[in-house]
Amino acid sequence: MFNMNKKGQALVEYVLIIALVAVVIIGVITTFGGVLKDKITEVSCSISGQTYEPGEGTGKGFCNPGD
Repeated sequence: MFNMNKKGQALVEYVLIIALVAVVIIGVITTFGGVLKDKITEVSCSISGQTYEPGEGTGKGFCNPGD
């Protein structure tokens, strides 16, 4: 009866899929962000010849240049 435009429907489906993927990525970064930050800091400390010191919480580690 109605001549619907199927391209608009496909566009909406793609937008919903992209939105779902974005929500999942944000959740993963929120959950594991501190651990990832600590690992990146640990690697950068070893590259620069410094000692990695764990912080008081997750994501709070830092490089200690030593004495």
